Amino acid sequence: MNQIKIFSLIPIFLQILLNASLFLIGLILSFLLIKETWYIFTYVAFVPENEQDYYLFTEELLTYFLYFEFIALIIKYFGSQFHFPLRYLIYIAITAIVRLIIIEHDDPINAFWWALAILILIISLLLTNLKLLKKDY
Repeated sequence: MNQIKIFSLIPIFLQILLNASLFLIGLILSFLLIKETWYIFTYVAFVPENEQDYYLFTEELLTYFLYFEFIALIIKYFGSQFHFPLRYLIYIAITAIVRLIIIEHDDPINAFWWALAILILIISLLLTNLKLLKKDY
């Protein structure tokens, strides 16, 4: 009987470990988001227009949105009683692929495959948002 109590404590311990880890990751991502915000502000405000690289700026802006989306995902996890909504993960995947296409746009075949992956993700997002399949608590 004592072994059953010990085994029933394992999921509780793992949940606490997961929550603490996600909280720490949320703090780190918040710091990086503030750092990225500062970088974007200084880039726009202080770099002369003839020296600005729009690809670099777009890459930094999409990185900013990735940080923002991961923080929103962690907030949603804690707000929805320890549940990751699938659609948030799809949003993050779409943003990451768009960033990848912008950074590595030299090969048109790879850009096509990445665009096809985005299309598949958008279709899956539409399917997850159907009223019958939507279970976002």
